Amino acid sequence: MSSLRILVPIKRVIDYAVGFSSPRLSLNHFLVKPRVNKAQTGVETAGVKHSMNPFDELSVEESVRIREKKRSPGGVEDICVVSAGPAKAQDVLRTAMAMGADRGLHVELAEGEELEPLAVAKLLAATVARERSNLVVLGKQSIDDDAGQTGQMLAGLLGWPQATQASKIEFGADDAVTVTKEVDGGVETVRAKLPMVITTDLRLNEPRYASLPNIMKAKKKKLEKLKLGDLGIGNEVRLKILKVTEPPTRQGGGKVEDVDGLVSKLKELGAL
Repeated sequence: MSSLRILVPIKRVIDYAVGFSSPRLSLNHFLVKPRVNKAQTGVETAGVKHSMNPFDELSVEESVRIREKKRSPGGVEDICVVSAGPAKAQDVLRTAMAMGADRGLHVELAEGEELEPLAVAKLLAATVARERSNLVVLGKQSIDDDAGQTGQMLAGLLGWPQATQASKIEFGADDAVTVTKEVDGGVETVRAKLPMVITTDLRLNEPRYASLPNIMKAKKKKLEKLKLGDLGIGNEVRLKILKVTEPPTRQGGGKVEDVDGLVSKLKELGAL
């Protein structure tokens, strides 16, 4: 079996778990409630703590475990993490390297500059060719835009097989990879051959915390800086956000004294 050269794309997003005792406690609830900015063009990001997208944490952890547990017959030659963003995106790259990635690539963007999923997929396709990667492991979505499109678009651009929302990844002979994912009422298992794209879901693993010694070691690992132009990629804007508003305030529920009161209330509302 071929040795693995794993590319792990990661994204810097608003920290979803500030104050939570466990990073897996909830991916659907923010302790710090995001606020719409004054221009109503998006979420306010100034002065808000950021961290690695939680689904990308799963991807980094899984890639490191593949090496540590020697799950791939051909071994793991390289684990490279890549992120596109402002200078502060280097923080999440260093975190990923402290978790066990070998090196990082930072594609520099201006503060506030965003890439749409197709542009990200094109960037990653160019990075795959540059780094000679044969496996891309990335989160199924980022928790800021929740688009959930990049992995699928990347597989299409590369012409590679894809396995989405993985909850288990296994390696076999002849470059075969088996991926299991949970679906309504059971599980679905698919098999494909390298090279391929895998997107990760919540139940795949429990990401580790980076230890202080590994954080110090990560500072010495290679972190290369690139521009979009170095990869032959432009940032064409295809979508325009017209307006972002807060959801309407929910009204409080009412209380009834007993079952008869409940029945009367339901009749009043036309539910019975």
